Amino acid sequence: MPIRHDIRNVAIVAHVDHGKTTLVDAMLKQAGAFAAHQHVDDRVMDTGDLEREKGITILAKNTAVRYHPKGAASSVVINIIDTPGHADFGGEVERGLSMVDAVVLLVDASEGPLPQTRFVLRKALQARLPVILCVNKTDRSDARISAVLDETYDLFLDLDADEEQIEFPIVYACARDGIASLTQPADGTVPDDSDSLEPFFTTLLETVPAPVYDEDAPLQAHVTNLDADNFLGRIALCRIRQGSLRKGQTVAWLRRDGSAQNVRITELLMTEALTRKPAEVAGPGDICAVAGIPDIMIGETLADPESPVALPLITVDEPAISMTIGTNTSPLVGRGGKNHKVTARLVKDRLDRELVGNVSLRVLPTERPDAWEVQGRGELALAILVETMRREGFELTVGKPEVVTRTVDGSVHEPVERMTIDAPEEHLGAITQLMAGRKGRMETMTNHGSGWVRMEFLVPSRGLIGFRTEFLTETRGTGIAHSIFERHEPWAGELRTRKSGSLVADRAGVATPYAMLNLQERGMIFVEPGTEVYEGMIVGENSRSDDMDVNITKEKKLTNMRAAASDTTENLVPPRRLSLEQSLEFCREDECVEVTPSEVRIRKVALDQRERARATARAKRQ
Repeated sequence: MPIRHDIRNVAIVAHVDHGKTTLVDAMLKQAGAFAAHQHVDDRVMDTGDLEREKGITILAKNTAVRYHPKGAASSVVINIIDTPGHADFGGEVERGLSMVDAVVLLVDASEGPLPQTRFVLRKALQARLPVILCVNKTDRSDARISAVLDETYDLFLDLDADEEQIEFPIVYACARDGIASLTQPADGTVPDDSDSLEPFFTTLLETVPAPVYDEDAPLQAHVTNLDADNFLGRIALCRIRQGSLRKGQTVAWLRRDGSAQNVRITELLMTEALTRKPAEVAGPGDICAVAGIPDIMIGETLADPESPVALPLITVDEPAISMTIGTNTSPLVGRGGKNHKVTARLVKDRLDRELVGNVSLRVLPTERPDAWEVQGRGELALAILVETMRREGFELTVGKPEVVTRTVDGSVHEPVERMTIDAPEEHLGAITQLMAGRKGRMETMTNHGSGWVRMEFLVPSRGLIGFRTEFLTETRGTGIAHSIFERHEPWAGELRTRKSGSLVADRAGVATPYAMLNLQERGMIFVEPGTEVYEGMIVGENSRSDDMDVNITKEKKLTNMRAAASDTTENLVPPRRLSLEQSLEFCREDECVEVTPSEVRIRKVALDQRERARATARAKRQ
């Protein structure tokens, strides 16, 4: 069968912050993708505001570099898919792997394989994709290259890789400096037998199989991603398996529901570096973008109208975490600005739009017409969705994250995560105690001899809701924790994850320094003086386990007696401002988060104090 030697399709997969996007930067620069005078930002593939702020890749993106091997007559186009390293965005990883013929597995020379490394590698091995191992950051002072190689081989064996899959090439790199080598350098040093990524490019061309196609086969193109353009409308990103696509061509659009419709390709685009450029034709193996089909969805197929054959739909893992998202129902709704989106119709339309491009998300109806249950891979993925909607002007009420259970043989099963923790030795006891309270079971513990230990736990997913803040407190901000879905196990019983209660405002008004001065002895305050509050709004964290209704609007009584320090606020402790993620972690079952473009507030689901008291009394009687 014919082979296209002028093209390679590869995905770069790794754990968060191991250097995927930095490596793509260096590949683009050394392949001559940018003009000599062109200013290029770091991490050019992370284009979203949230991606740049959080330093993580959220959406899988593609780029193309034109590499000219030394001594070769022609160049080779290398299509690169930069995938997220966080398991919460696993739908993006699975989508990216459906477009490529091999993967580059990037591993940090110090941290080694971590949970998300396991996740992305498992997906690549299941798809029978060849793997190139790239050990990055060899110049780290705490690099331990040989040990990391052993851990990577153990991971392959643990994932049941066969003999063919475990025989992979190894490249050693310092992506930040744009240097790669096939020779293992000393720990903590940059490879000294190379000054470029040339060995890495050579290994890519030798390992990544060139696309094979059948000259007589009809057109088959798989839609793997969606984008939008102000002029062209919805754009479908396709990997062409057989045949070719031309601008103006009429093709059969095979939908998810099994129906078919003939449509015309109004625009055909090919990626060069970071831009899409118009093209006349795209052949087998190419990754291209097409416009002209307004309702096309991910996983559908473009085929020959004469003999339409659909490709398999893209499948993703089941969601593990859910939260309720609805309209803002607080007394302060709509106070922040005129252009805020507050109606149920607007919220539902926005959630439906998210489903178009996010294959790992589900939106289900609830008993209330103005609220929906949104299911996703993890807490971070759902928090990113809420933060994106907040920045778009939506006002929302977001419930506490909960796990998605399933019934097996009549008993309830819940998702269990594999949690990997790296922390200094002195915090070992505190971490063990913290995990025990969340029903965590220690699987392994490794001491690298550097004063740090690595522990692996199996813990229910609901035990990790609200875990990160407490964990960072216990480890003085030094601990590193990552988790990934492992399997479903029988319900582990009741968990009490937050030991403290809430300070709840008992009336509407404005928070005063005088009231806060007296309340700060009771716990940590979340609001600043002058903040408008309402009954049922949570204004702080109680040092005791039960909730306390407080009057944070109390003013000092006027008197004609004057004392030297009576009006000072110097003793007022600065409030603890919670981010959206921290607010979701803080929530209990009877609490929710009010999200507006300007404010994030925590409140009780039932605002009325007497109604909450009656509910508590009923619960005690039962």
